[in-house]
Amino acid sequence: MKIFISVDMEGLTTTTTFPETEPGNAAYPLHVKQMENEVLAAIEGAKAAGATEIVVRDAHNTATNMDPTIMPSGVTLLRRWSGHPYSMAYGIDKSFDAAMFIGYHSAAGRLGNPMSHTLNGNIATLTINGVLTSEFLLYSYACALEGVPTVFLSGDKTLCEDSQNMHPKLVTCAVKDGIGPLTINYSTKDTLPKIRDLSEKALKQNLADALPKLPRYFEAELRFKQHWMAEKAMWFPGVERKSDEVVTYSSDSFFEILRTTNWIIR
Repeated sequence: MKIFISVDMEGLTTTTTFPETEPGNAAYPLHVKQMENEVLAAIEGAKAAGATEIVVRDAHNTATNMDPTIMPSGVTLLRRWSGHPYSMAYGIDKSFDAAMFIGYHSAAGRLGNPMSHTLNGNIATLTINGVLTSEFLLYSYACALEGVPTVFLSGDKTLCEDSQNMHPKLVTCAVKDGIGPLTINYSTKDTLPKIRDLSEKALKQNLADALPKLPRYFEAELRFKQHWMAEKAMWFPGVERKSDEVVTYSSDSFFEILRTTNWIIR
């Protein structure tokens, strides 16, 4: 069994503010260690379920957070950015049996995490077919494009609740909650074994019907925080300006939604 794991940082058990997830901050090493521990817990669970090959995608900031030397035998680590529209799920292909997401967070404009955002700090909200869109939605759908079901998600409670019905066999693990700028961080003594056990549980399911049925058509609406960003984005093929800070684009191909989003947020 071959497993793909994508890992972010704002949805880890321990994080509360953006600065502490950035290299150079005094708290950054602590959260990197937690990032590594949560990944290792998921790997342990995956191996217990029968995984023989695992690819881990470091998907936060520079994508060079984790120490490659801690990866167990049989685990490959993907670092930095390729430029491909799959971005945080880059490396996924049809050879994988399942995908897992660790440390993910709520969408821009959504409560439940002081660090709720989608892709970068320029986006106020992104909706697809009227639904506030998280990075988890974007890249778990990217996995689905390759025929790979997403079966496990850990992150803040709101994201877990919002995503529960997104994939037929999705098992979620809430590791913290948030109220305004405050976080309610659960004990790592509880969350690490829970990630391990639920990862194993997720992968031991019958995955024959685990793929989601994606919509036939996608309508995206992106609200920037600054009007000049919409001015620039509107010149990208297929993008229309709806109002001062809002652009829209649509396609029957989710890959085209990913490709357009990838370019216009720069």
